[in-house]
Amino acid sequence: MATKEKTLEEEGTSSSSSSSEGWKERILIPTLLAGIAGGGAGLVSKHRIVHGLANISASYATNFAIVTGCYCGAREFVRASRASKPDDLLNSAIGGFGTGAILGRLQGGQTGAVRYSIIFAVVGTTVDFTTLKLKPVLNSFRESMVGDNDSTQKNGDWLKWPEWSPIQVLDEEALAAKKAREQQLFAQRNVRNVSKEES
Repeated sequence: MATKEKTLEEEGTSSSSSSSEGWKERILIPTLLAGIAGGGAGLVSKHRIVHGLANISASYATNFAIVTGCYCGAREFVRASRASKPDDLLNSAIGGFGTGAILGRLQGGQTGAVRYSIIFAVVGTTVDFTTLKLKPVLNSFRESMVGDNDSTQKNGDWLKWPEWSPIQVLDEEALAAKKAREQQLFAQRNVRNVSKEES
């Protein structure tokens, strides 16, 4: 009897931890990135001359972060209440519809709520779909730049340049060959300088 209770408690804690795990990746990081993008949009805004660069950049960054935070929070709320996976696009559509309805109602009344809910549902689902499709590409690019974590920690090489890069980290043999070439060029240069001085 006691073992059944322990296993039920363990299952309950593991399911609650798995449902909240990764919230930084799904809420906090997109909100911070949206704030940075909003600040960048403020830098190129046509209103920066009238309101000042710092004010308009801060305003855009704040608005982008608030909207993204509301959308990501609503999407996670829908995911938790539906008990679905984080990459389910229906969560994005429902979360975007709800967020757009609330923010649109605050901004433009009932017609704004309808308009914003449709816009948020379409744009949010499109961004999430694009993110899902680009994530493997970005991960493979990151792995090609950084390398495998296990092998790089053993060797001490945490950054590996791609093969096409003109910047390369030389191993001991290549470094010795480079030093030999440099000494040969230095000797040739000295011979030319001596011959110029003699003539």
